[in-house]
Amino acid sequence: MGSGDREKKTGNETWPAPSRLLGLCNNFSYVVMLSAAHDILSHERTSGNQSHVDPGPTPMPHNSSSRFDCNSVSTAAVLLADILPTLVIKLLAPLGLHLLPYSPRVLVSGICAAGSFILVAFSHSVGTSLCGVVLASISSGLGEVTFLSLTPDVVARPPGGRRRANKRVCHPLARHSIFLSPEHSSGSSLSFQERWTVFKGLLWYIVPLVVVYFAEYFINQGLFELLFFRNTSLSHAQQYRWYQMLYQAGVFASRSSLRCCRIRFTWALALLQCLNLVFLLADVWFGFLPSIYLVFLIILYEGLLGGAAYVNTFHNIALETSDEHREFAMAATCISDTLGISLSGLLALPLHDFLCQLS
Repeated sequence: MGSGDREKKTGNETWPAPSRLLGLCNNFSYVVMLSAAHDILSHERTSGNQSHVDPGPTPMPHNSSSRFDCNSVSTAAVLLADILPTLVIKLLAPLGLHLLPYSPRVLVSGICAAGSFILVAFSHSVGTSLCGVVLASISSGLGEVTFLSLTPDVVARPPGGRRRANKRVCHPLARHSIFLSPEHSSGSSLSFQERWTVFKGLLWYIVPLVVVYFAEYFINQGLFELLFFRNTSLSHAQQYRWYQMLYQAGVFASRSSLRCCRIRFTWALALLQCLNLVFLLADVWFGFLPSIYLVFLIILYEGLLGGAAYVNTFHNIALETSDEHREFAMAATCISDTLGISLSGLLALPLHDFLCQLS
């Protein structure tokens, strides 16, 4: 083995650590905006730009005529501001984002992330804060399609997997057993027919991921705000933050569990997440759960399902696509979670208005 091969091997082995760090930083602004959605919509500003968020244990209803203690605007509004720009970026990415070098993409992503925090922190109105959330969405969407396409080895890393893929290139996701020579195509020059063939094979993974993310974000931004317990020492804002924190904890744990457990049939995760949605929606309507701690457990479980669906979907795709098609497959599948989240936000807005009108 020559020195060039040794350097290349060393580089591949050391790449996962910075790639994981970039992924963590990329999602930070997106997650913070969603976790602060209740505060963004309910905070009041005074002179000197001082934020008044009630730190006390006593809940302060915004709408005393409703048993849900509703804000005038649903937290789904923050969700839509945080996801629609990402959806646009992901829809356009497979068509030509590869023509833009990685360095400018990372720079723009970082500038938008910093700008989002500055704008939200110093805003005096909900509208200005939502503009900051939009910047966070641009940062997250551009960063995800950039970093995810660079890290197939981090998702899969099967021993010798990439060496075997170089010997024989195939379209296992398309279920047609089409074998091509490695010189046939590259990630940046796939024909329309090749892209369409790969995309059809990806539907086996795309559809359940859309369903999983629709269900869990309908819960997160449509029901969290309405799962309000008055018989607890936590204020409404504090309850909402705990919901978001437990959800993210579950996601973090399950996204880190791939070495322990691989799930091939992600449809099962989609079904379980839909059952979570139905159960919590029934509780919002009938109020049969006696304790907030039961909701805490359900939300932690919800996060576990969501994280498992995400990491197993991309792990399976990384294993089943050739080197030439992997970047396109990753970028195309990125649309799944964003599409599901966008649909959930659109439906959560009228649900909020309907339920908050109930006495």
